[in-house]
Amino acid sequence: MISADAFLEPALERGFSFYTGVPCSFLTPLINRVISDPGLAYIGAASEGEAVAVAAGAWLAGRRTVVMCQNSGLGNTVNPLTSLNHPFRIPTLLIVTWRGQPGLKDEPQHALMGQVMGSLLDTIAIGHTGFPKEASAVEATLDRAGRAMAENGLPFALVMEKGSVRDDGLDQPAQLVRPRGEIADLRQGGERPARIDLLRCAQALVPAEAAVVATTGKTGRELFTCEDRPQQLYQVGSMGCASAMGLGIALNTERPVLVLDGDGAALMKLGTVATIGAHAPGNLIHVVLDNGVHDSTGGQATVSPNVDFAAVAQACGYPRGFRCDGEAGFARALETAFAEGPRPALIHALIAPGSIANLGRPAISPSEVARRFQSFIMG
Repeated sequence: MISADAFLEPALERGFSFYTGVPCSFLTPLINRVISDPGLAYIGAASEGEAVAVAAGAWLAGRRTVVMCQNSGLGNTVNPLTSLNHPFRIPTLLIVTWRGQPGLKDEPQHALMGQVMGSLLDTIAIGHTGFPKEASAVEATLDRAGRAMAENGLPFALVMEKGSVRDDGLDQPAQLVRPRGEIADLRQGGERPARIDLLRCAQALVPAEAAVVATTGKTGRELFTCEDRPQQLYQVGSMGCASAMGLGIALNTERPVLVLDGDGAALMKLGTVATIGAHAPGNLIHVVLDNGVHDSTGGQATVSPNVDFAAVAQACGYPRGFRCDGEAGFARALETAFAEGPRPALIHALIAPGSIANLGRPAISPSEVARRFQSFIMG
């Protein structure tokens, strides 16, 4: 057993200062010490997959990151680990607890994952080793993980057994309860605009210094078709993770950050709206382009007609929201959000289903997009 500081201090010396994750009783000592240390950042995520995406955004903004979770939550990370971190070559240090370890009594829901965790990590190309249980092994373990991530650009996991870290207590600041924000209703009725028209509008209005994250599917493809820019990241795969990536970026840069989300993607990880509202980055604008369908997979309906995204954001602590259903209202909302704040702001833009014919795809690889984008943010 080691103290939490025996791990955290050498990790900080190696640049690991941004932590996110979902608690586990095995992780309690480590998470509590991270939360208690004002020199470290900790984002408590609504899900393990969200935590991976938040860390990916923080890495794009220049941070070395750590994601902590229980191995039962490892299943929630598989999608972003394989369709975000792998194609974009975004590394993060994973600390995963070994619940259901063979030979130890544990809850029945952990039994299967305890048996297959190692093979699962191997299957999704995540290198791994044991979390150090002796202080003398910490530096060598961190260096091994660092070398692996530098060589392949992929996450590396440390598997933590029960009782690895001593509990030194928790000194957690009180949560700030934010007042309900305001919503501006700019809807006018009439024919709804095409998504690509609002994307062209956004490109015309977005400041040159702003970072733009476009969700997976046709949003990113259409944005690339409008005009490719170094300030734009086209998320492929990892559906639902664009807003969490935007949060990770926004918390680690002074640049404005614009997230171009979709209704289906936003619904998939709606808990991220609560995480954004709680941390309230003052440079984040979250756009939900809502056509009521899964456009990239044949137009199957989503449940968005029953969802008021601006009201959801308001309830979760966003200080400003907008509703619009035309290009003029969208332009007004976006201009106001950039110029006046307060932020984070959510713009719920109702649009028509469909896309342009013969829509292409980004001609630059995801890993090149990530590094170009990172250079832009840090430039």
